[in-house]
Amino acid sequence: MKNAHGHDLRKGRFSQGQQIYLVTAVTQHRLPVFSDWKIGRKLVHELQAADREGMCSTLAFVVMPDHFHWLLALGEQADLSDLLHLVKGRSSREIGRVTGIRGIWQQGFHDHAARFDEDIQEMARYVVANPLRAGLVQHLGDYPLWDAIFF
Repeated sequence: MKNAHGHDLRKGRFSQGQQIYLVTAVTQHRLPVFSDWKIGRKLVHELQAADREGMCSTLAFVVMPDHFHWLLALGEQADLSDLLHLVKGRSSREIGRVTGIRGIWQQGFHDHAARFDEDIQEMARYVVANPLRAGLVQHLGDYPLWDAIFF
């Protein structure tokens, strides 16, 4: 029954192509793997690869020490669970190769499908302001692991 909770979270999950999602994934035991921004860049590379491969269009992201937030428009033929499985798997392998850490991600992820009345730019501002709210930097420009198409 170890995975029962993760299974419950996935029950009924349906992803729709071209839908905008805000996704959050957390490292295992909240290990601050991405405190080293060079390691964080490995995850950023995988987020960008998903864009290049047509699985999604990234609107904004931020990589925090122990999690990431990703605002994206899902590709027309893509599946959100498959996308996250791929990005987490690729980043885990690459980070493991460099650091020796295995299995960096908690199982599953949290997602929120944007409603038609939600302000996408406001969602992006929320995402990229995470380092400020967490007290990691005084100015957003000082944090190396974020991007947004709006700013």
